[in-house]
Parts: sequence; structure tokens; C-alpha cells
Amino acid sequence: MSASAKNIKLVGTDIDGVWTDARMYYSADGDIMKSFSTYDGMGVKLLREAGIPLIIMTGEDTEIVAKRAQKLGIDRIFQGENEKLKRLKEVCTELGITLDEVAYIGDDLNDVDVLQAVGISAMPPNSPILDQFTPDYLTTRSGGDGAFRDFVDFILSQK
Repeated sequence: MSASAKNIKLVGTDIDGVWTDARMYYSADGDIMKSFSTYDGMGVKLLREAGIPLIIMTGEDTEIVAKRAQKLGIDRIFQGENEKLKRLKEVCTELGITLDEVAYIGDDLNDVDVLQAVGISAMPPNSPILDQFTPDYLTTRSGGDGAFRDFVDFILSQK
């Protein structure tokens, strides 16, 4: 592990493949649907109670993710984000912290530069890039089945 979970001051997360099962469902009318685990919502609440802010960064841009973040009271959400590491550095500057004080969970190629840069990296076991990157923590739950909550529990158990 690059850093100690005791020093974590910000948790970052991707959405698709972490909070969801990486599938997108389309209705006949073209409506997009995604499935979220309520376990992950509780993870957000637990972070809030511990005083640890959360940032969502996703390459997708959907109203569904915006509504889920709004329901959970998450205000640092960046959709359509193609430069996640640059965005994370900006947020770290805003918060007066370093990348070593960040824990991040992602699952695909567009997360690798962030996973390599942060203090603690995590991936769900169903990530398609586990042969290309070994995270500090591999969640016991798959994306869409509470992987984010598992990561939060891990971080908080170390504090």
C-alpha cells in the first residue's frame, strides 16, 4: 500500500463498473437505466459521518448519475471527465491535501493514471484490467454489488 488509510482525507470513485455492474439498459424509447446498490449509498453516509469528503469522476455524462449523487448529497461530481488525474489534482489543491491522502476506486483504463497516483488504490474483482494493474486493495464485492461500500469499510476500519 502506498499510504496508510489513517491519512486518507478524500475518497474518489468512478461510477460505471464500480457503483454499477458496467451495463447500460436501454428502453424501446431510448431511455437509459442503470442499477445502483444501496450498500454504496450507505458507504457515502459512513464517509460523511467520518468527515471524509467524496469526489465522483466518470467519463459518462448521464442524468441518472447526477440524480443518484443529488439523492446522496454528493456535490463534487464530475461527469464527462476525460482528465481524471488533472481534475483530482485541482480538488486536492482546493482542499489543501496531497494525492497521497486520497483513496480511489476505479475499474478500467481511464482510471489507471489516478490509481497509480493516489495513496490507496482499489478495484473490484470483476475489473477487466486486473492483468494490467494491481491495486492496493481488491474489493470482495463486484461492481454494482457494493464494491464502493466494501472499499469504504476497508478505509474506515483502518482509521
